[in-house]
Amino acid sequence: MSKTLYLYPSFKDMLQRIQSVWLFFASAALFGLFLFPIVQWLSTDGKVQSAKISGVYEQVNGQLVQTVPFTLLSIVCVLVAVIPFVIIFFYQNRSLQLKLAYAAIALILAFSFGLAKSIQKVALLTQFNTDNYGIGALLPSLAILFLILAIRGIRKDENLVRSADRLR
Repeated sequence: MSKTLYLYPSFKDMLQRIQSVWLFFASAALFGLFLFPIVQWLSTDGKVQSAKISGVYEQVNGQLVQTVPFTLLSIVCVLVAVIPFVIIFFYQNRSLQLKLAYAAIALILAFSFGLAKSIQKVALLTQFNTDNYGIGALLPSLAILFLILAIRGIRKDENLVRSADRLR
């Protein structure tokens, strides 16, 4: 009976692994892009504008109004953010988990590059200082850090299983 449980880990076993927590945090960090501004700047007419993943927002008569939508970026953000969450459910296939985690890091890097280019197009000639960047600018990097920590946990599990197999 115990051998059967070892061969077929339960949902509870999946949740007890630290890499599942790191993968969840990576996904949550990417979904956080919908909450926090990435960058803020003053437009040429003196209005404060802020860029979120969903678009560029501006204060008009005390109301926050979306002036430029980033529909495609929003869709890509959701897809990229779901990937670390989906990786959690491949807990029985650690080599696939590793490959998907590396692919997720590459996708986040490509997504961040596309996000930066989109914001540069909208902000035109605005030079950004460190004062301009919001919490959203750090979230993709934080997601990559969480994915690296998850990869470390997956490798530790793989090494543990290999050492247990050698003892048999």
